[in-house]
Amino acid sequence: MTKMNVESFNLDHTKVVAPYVRLVGVTTGKQGDTVHKYDVRFKEPNKAYMEMPGLHSLEHLMAENIRNHSDRILDIGPMGCQTGFYLSVINHDDYDAILDIIERTLTDVVSAETVPACNEVQCGFAASHDLALAKIYAEEMLQKRQEWSDVFGPSKEEE
Repeated sequence: MTKMNVESFNLDHTKVVAPYVRLVGVTTGKQGDTVHKYDVRFKEPNKAYMEMPGLHSLEHLMAENIRNHSDRILDIGPMGCQTGFYLSVINHDDYDAILDIIERTLTDVVSAETVPACNEVQCGFAASHDLALAKIYAEEMLQKRQEWSDVFGPSKEEE
C-alpha cells in the first residue's frame, strides 16, 4: 500500500476492533504548543456506522459538553465514514485523562434532555437530529469503556 498524506488512510481498517480511542499523532507548533489528535471510534469500520441524525446530535452534545471537562479541547468532529470522531487537544498528553474526559462527556450525553444548538439559527441542518439515537450510541460506547485502549483487539495484531 502506498503511503498516504492522511494518517487514517494508512491505517488498515480491517484490523481495528471498535470501539477504541487511538492517538493519531502529535503536532508541535512553532511556539512549542502540541496538538494531540485522537481517533475516537464508536463503530467497527466497514461493518457498522452511525445514522446521521444520531451522529449529528452526538456531535452537538459532545462538542458542547466536552469543554465542561477540559479547557484543552480544540475540536471534536465526526468522521465522514460515520464510524467515529476526531478529537484535537492542545498541550495535554495524558492518554488516560483523555479517556476519562471522553467518559464524562458521554455520561453527559446519556443524561441529556435536549440537543444544544438544535435550531436553524445555530445549526446548518437543524431538522436532522435524533437525541434518543445519540444516547444509544453514547451508552454503547460507555458499555465498552474497558476496551477503549485496545485498538486491535485481543486476536488482531498491528502490522
